[in-house]
Amino acid sequence: MIRILRKAGVSSSMLYTAGIASIGLSIASWYTSRNLESKGIARADRWGIFVGQWAPTFFALGNAMRMEEEMGEAQPSEKVEEMKARVREKMPMG
Repeated sequence: MIRILRKAGVSSSMLYTAGIASIGLSIASWYTSRNLESKGIARADRWGIFVGQWAPTFFALGNAMRMEEEMGEAQPSEKVEEMKARVREKMPMG
């Protein structure tokens, strides 16, 4: 699914932005539901929670997309070895 999203032009920064936007939308939907509907605070809370649950999904997809962007089409074992070498270079010795 991540590769399909990447081929469609979706980037990790877009998914992170969607996660942040969904947090704002959660607050806005809770506030709007609370003040404009006569259904009560319980319904407003459910709307806020429902929309608020989108954020972790977008952040998880953003992380997966970032990993896909970093690894690309290379063989995973090659990339893992490259990452291990970079970590070894950065680690203090002694």
